[in-house]
Amino acid sequence: MAATADLKLIRNIGVIAHIDAGKTTTTEHLLYYAGEKHKLGGVDEGTTETDYDQEEQERGITIYSACVPFKWAGHNVNLIDTPGHVDFTAEVERSLRVLDGCVCVFDAQKGVEAQSETVWRQANKYSVPRIVFVNKMDVVGANYAQCLDQVRDRLEGHPLPLVIPIGAGSIKETQTPFKGVIDLLEMKALFFDAGDNGRTVRKADIPEENLEEATKYREQLFDVLTQNDPDDKITSLVLEGKEVPIAAAQTLIREQTIKRTIQPVLCGSGREHMGIQPLLDAVCAYLPSPLDRPPVVGMNPKKPEKEEKRKPDVKEPFSGLVFKVIAQDSGDIFFVRVYSGIMKSNTRVFNPGKDAKEVLGKLYHIHADPTQRDELTETHAGDIVAVIGLKDSVTGDTLCETQQPILLEKITFVEPVVSQRIEPESTADKDKLLNTLNKLQREDPTFIVRHDKDTGQLLMSGMGTLHLEVKRHKMDRDYRLKVRVGKPQVSYRETLKNAITTTGECDRQIGGKNVFARVRVEFDPRKAEQPVSVINKLKPNEIPNPFPDVIVRGLKSALQSGGLGFPVSDVHATLIDATFDPERSTEPAFEAAADDAVRKAFSRENMQLLEPMMKLTISVAEESVGNVFSYLMARRAEIYHQDSNGKVCTIYAYAPLVTMFNYADELRSLSQGRASSTLEPHTYAPAPDELLRSFLDG
Repeated sequence: MAATADLKLIRNIGVIAHIDAGKTTTTEHLLYYAGEKHKLGGVDEGTTETDYDQEEQERGITIYSACVPFKWAGHNVNLIDTPGHVDFTAEVERSLRVLDGCVCVFDAQKGVEAQSETVWRQANKYSVPRIVFVNKMDVVGANYAQCLDQVRDRLEGHPLPLVIPIGAGSIKETQTPFKGVIDLLEMKALFFDAGDNGRTVRKADIPEENLEEATKYREQLFDVLTQNDPDDKITSLVLEGKEVPIAAAQTLIREQTIKRTIQPVLCGSGREHMGIQPLLDAVCAYLPSPLDRPPVVGMNPKKPEKEEKRKPDVKEPFSGLVFKVIAQDSGDIFFVRVYSGIMKSNTRVFNPGKDAKEVLGKLYHIHADPTQRDELTETHAGDIVAVIGLKDSVTGDTLCETQQPILLEKITFVEPVVSQRIEPESTADKDKLLNTLNKLQREDPTFIVRHDKDTGQLLMSGMGTLHLEVKRHKMDRDYRLKVRVGKPQVSYRETLKNAITTTGECDRQIGGKNVFARVRVEFDPRKAEQPVSVINKLKPNEIPNPFPDVIVRGLKSALQSGGLGFPVSDVHATLIDATFDPERSTEPAFEAAADDAVRKAFSRENMQLLEPMMKLTISVAEESVGNVFSYLMARRAEIYHQDSNGKVCTIYAYAPLVTMFNYADELRSLSQGRASSTLEPHTYAPAPDELLRSFLDG
C-alpha cells in the first residue's frame, strides 16, 4: 500500500460475535468473494484462512485475532477476525482499540447471546461504529425480527434493516425456507447461485408475497433516517411522496452510522453462501475510513499536562500503537496501527513509554498466517502493518517521532482469574520453561507468570481453564516442552480493610554489620488506575539521597504480595517520615524497614481477601429454571436479572469463581443437556471471612 493511497478508501474493520455465531465462516466468505482466496475453507475441516493455528483447527474455534488485507469495490480493507470465547476476550479488546469499524455477527436463531453483549460493550467502550449481520437465516427457528428486537432491548442499540430475508429456516420447516434477501433501498430481490458458492448474484423483482412486508420495512427505514436528517433534504422528499435517490439515502446512512446513532442491519447465511456481497458493499459504503474518525489523543511525555493530538494525515508526525505481539525465535512480530504520518522500514523511532529508541526493521502486510506476508518499504496513516526489529516494545506501547513525541493511552485488560502450578517434567528443562513462558507472556497480556513467594512454585494465570489449556498445548506442540500442571486455582487478590499508618523498622545485623532504619507510611485502600501506587512526601533533605528512592522501591517491592502471598490490589502508600542514622543506615536497612511497614499494615485484623466474581449468563428451558435457581443460590450467586423468550429463560447472575469450576457439567445434568451458558470475569469483591480464616489458619 503506497504512502499516497487515498485514506477515504481504507477500511479497518473487525468481525466480532458470540462463539458459534458463524463469525469465521462469514469472514471466509468475505475473503473468497473479494478474491483474496480461491477456495472456500470450512471451520469443521480446519481449512479457514484466519484460523491458521493448529489448536484453532482442532477445536474449531478462533483463539488468535488474525489480520487480513483485501480489496473490494476499489477499497483497501484490513479485516481482523476475533475470537468469540470469553477466555480470549483480550484479543477482541486489543483489536477494537485500533479499528475504525466492525461487523457484529448474530445467530438468527439464538439472537443476542452473552458474549454478544460483551463484544458490543467493548465496541461501545472504544466508540466503534458497527454494522449488524444476522447470520444463519437458514437454520431451524431463525427469526430476523426477534434479533432486531433483542439488539434494541438487550444491547440498547439502534438497528436499521437495509435488507430483509426472503423466507427463514430450512426446507424441513413448514414456513418458507430462506431463499435470498430483499434490498430495501433498491427494492430488488437478490438471489445467490448455489452452483458457484454464491459468487453469482441475481437481481429480480420482489416476490409478490414479500412485497407488503418489504414496503413496510422501507417506510420504517426512512422514518428512522428522517429523524436525524441535518438539512431535511430526504425528509422533504419523503413528505412529498417523491422517490429518494439511493445515493442520498446511502450518504445519510453513512453519516448516522459513523455518529453511532444507527447500526445498519443485513442478513444471510454463510453456510448457504447467501447475503455476503451486500455485507461487503455495506462495509465500504457505511463504515468509516480513518479520515472519518476523530484525531487520536495522547499526552506529551516530556510535559504530561500537555495534550497532544494526531490527525489521520500523512503530513502529520508519525505515531502508531503496538496492539499485538507474536513471539518467534527468528524475531518477534509486532502489529502496529499507524495513526498519523508515514512509517518507513529501516528507520529509528521513539517509544516514549519506555523512553527508548527502536528500529523499524521490516514492514509487512500479513495474510492471517504470519508466514504469509508481503514486504513494504513504507506505509502511512490509517494502515495496519506488522513490524520486525523492535526490542523493548510490548502490547499497548506507542511508537512516534523522537522530536515530536506523543504517548497514546495504553490498552487495558481484565486481570487473570485462574492459576495453575506448572513445572517441567525434566529438571533439565527448567530454563527452557522460563524462556517459553516469557515468550507467551510477551504475546498475551492476560497470561501472567509468577513465583509463589511461600512455596517457590511457578504459577501461570489466565482468563479461564481453556485459556491455560491452550497455553499448555502450545508449549507441547510448538516448543516441544513437556510440563506438569496442578489443578486450576482461583487467583485471589489482597487489599486492606481500613486505612492505617505503620512504622517499619530495621535494627539488626545484616551481613555482619549492625544496621538501622525507620520509616513511617500511610496506607489507604482505594481504587485507582494502578493496583498499587507509592508516593514520597518526605521533606526535602530529610534524609540523604538515594535513601528516599530506596524506600519507595522497597515499598513497591513489598506490595507485590500481601500477607497471604497473593497480589495486592487497590492500595495507595504514602511515605511520610523516615529516620536516618549516619553511622548505621544503609540501603538494605531502609528496604527492610519498608518491608516491615507493609507487613504490619497487612496484619491479620486488617487484611482483606478479594475473590474474582464472574458474570454468568444461562439460557435454559423453563421447566429447569427452578433447579438452576437452587443451584446458583447454593453457590453464593446473586441473580440480578432474567427474561423469557418463548419457552427459554435467560438468567443473569454474579457468582464467585471458586464455586463455579464445574458449573458447565453440573448445568448439563440439571437441564438434561439443554442449557447453554457463558462465564466471564466481572470484578473482584471481598471474600467471606470464613474463606480468609481458612487461608490464615490453613
